[in-house]
Amino acid sequence: MSAKPTPANSPIALIASDTGIMICGHGSRDRAAVEEFNQLAVEFKKKLKNTDVESGFLEFATPVIRDGLDALKERGIKKIICLPGMLFAAGHVKNDLPSEINNYAAENPELELVYAADLGIDARMLNAAQARIAKAISSAAGEVALGDTMILVVGRGTNDSDANSNVCKVTRMLWEGLGVGWAETAYSGVASPLVDDALEKCVRMGFKRIVVFPYFLFTGILVKRIYNWVDEAAIKNPDIQFIKADYLGHHSDVIATFLSRVGEAINGTGVMNCQLCKYREQIIGHEHDHGAPQVGHHHHVQGIGTEENAEDHGHSHHHGHHHGHDEDK
Repeated sequence: MSAKPTPANSPIALIASDTGIMICGHGSRDRAAVEEFNQLAVEFKKKLKNTDVESGFLEFATPVIRDGLDALKERGIKKIICLPGMLFAAGHVKNDLPSEINNYAAENPELELVYAADLGIDARMLNAAQARIAKAISSAAGEVALGDTMILVVGRGTNDSDANSNVCKVTRMLWEGLGVGWAETAYSGVASPLVDDALEKCVRMGFKRIVVFPYFLFTGILVKRIYNWVDEAAIKNPDIQFIKADYLGHHSDVIATFLSRVGEAINGTGVMNCQLCKYREQIIGHEHDHGAPQVGHHHHVQGIGTEENAEDHGHSHHHGHHHGHDEDK
């Protein structure tokens, strides 16, 4: 399970002095999640020393995206690469972020705003995931054969079947790549199976070791809830070894993938895969979303701040983008 060579990064064209990067995040009421996300800008500046970088959020945390865009504009930036700080293209990447960016561009015609693609399925992201799982297994007590080990990959969960299916693809590729006995997919909310139900199924399969891997960029309320579910399952099933793998975090391959998306946006080669986008095509089960307007739905929670032990906020958005307790961050 040694790490595979990292693919060569997509080249980043020489970034002009009047070009900046705006890293756009979802936002969280968990302070640690916000701090980890903001660290992305620091990592970018290490790699792109002469490039101006800001970060901001759709909801809860500050600064909001508009504040970051304003800061870049005030420092003389004329072209802004708007980078979704998100794994897959679901409602936020397809609707909410474009709405924010389009509105800002309309109000500031002197600026050029370029929208980059999400991280998506990428060999480097798989390498980062492999490294997190391999480290968790190698650090575990006892000797358990790979054939007696299974992994449970947990995605965030959305009402976008295309985004949910990407998590399943990650699971399959990790299963075959790592050589473990089996792999299952679960979601922290909105989609099924949820983590607690999936863990019950995993237990019935009879594996000696279950590795739970949150396919998340950073910590937050959801990741902590996933780990709590694992702890509960471990108490109920003391004969099975449960291992909590780290989330992706600032792994070097994650940063490399982000920088590739910046390079693609600058080079004009960055495009989203719209083949199964429910807003562009009539996808089974989502026919009512076809042709829906591209509008944001986070204005009522923009910049309201973080809470270390936030209660569930229980609000919902148009297009079926629901934020109940299952999707709080």
